Amino acid sequence: MAFKLPELKFDPSALAPALSAESFSFHHGKHHQAYITVANEIVAATPALAGKSIEEVVKIAAADPAGKKLFNNAGQHYNHTLYWLSLSTPGSTKPSAAISALIDKSFGDYAGFKTAFTTAALGQFGSGWVWLLKEGDKLAITTTGNAETPLTAGKDALAVMDVWEHAYYIDYRNNRKGFAETFVDSLINWSFVEKRIEEVTTLDAGV
Repeated sequence: MAFKLPELKFDPSALAPALSAESFSFHHGKHHQAYITVANEIVAATPALAGKSIEEVVKIAAADPAGKKLFNNAGQHYNHTLYWLSLSTPGSTKPSAAISALIDKSFGDYAGFKTAFTTAALGQFGSGWVWLLKEGDKLAITTTGNAETPLTAGKDALAVMDVWEHAYYIDYRNNRKGFAETFVDSLINWSFVEKRIEEVTTLDAGV
């Protein structure tokens, strides 16, 4: 089955002015679709990949020295899909008491989390991603370049922010810091993060 562009869980105009409908038109409708198109072409020409999930394809391509083109495009499909799920309309979700406790334990307080996340976003040279993970009984932040993903290291992300320029240039120009601060202040889908924590905890427990 061919990979498909996932539908957004919100109206493209609903995140304005944090992110505009024009931004989603290009980022979701054009950039993400282009990655899917190339990934599907390669998968269709590779019988061994028939019926594989996007997670399986990413892992297989990452382990294949000749699989860089597939990895780049399948990885970008996987990363973008998680990114759309990580977004919510501004201020519509808040960290639960349990997540707030995790944030405090991991970063001191929400301000500490914001500083750590923004610093990571600014520290990622060139294109890439900023990931929120759960490591043991704490939250952690990491970055990857280009199409790289924690998935290939056996880690399950809770949320992610895209720091490729195409993710923010229409609305923020070269102000990556402003985009990162807005993302942390009002765009993170904390309901999705809570769901992911439950899923990751179940996987870690081997249930």
